[in-house]
Amino acid sequence: MTLKELEQQLLALSPGEKLQAIQLLAQSLGNNWQGIEKTPRVCGGKARIAKTRIPVWVLVEARGLGYSDADLLTSYPTIRADS
Repeated sequence: MTLKELEQQLLALSPGEKLQAIQLLAQSLGNNWQGIEKTPRVCGGKARIAKTRIPVWVLVEARGLGYSDADLLTSYPTIRADS
């Protein structure tokens, strides 16, 4: 299967199925990938950048307002582009 074929199939999934696919991919990356985590009583239990208190929704909103990756990395020096 090519990546393009996989992309088409992933886009056809329901939101719940997409979430399961993301979880499977995250698990397959092992413990070295820190990515996104949710912890009760940290950032209200909302998704956040692992090992930080930066909620994912803040970054999504900033991108929607036109902030670039470089802007976000400048504003949040504790995260890296490869994180």
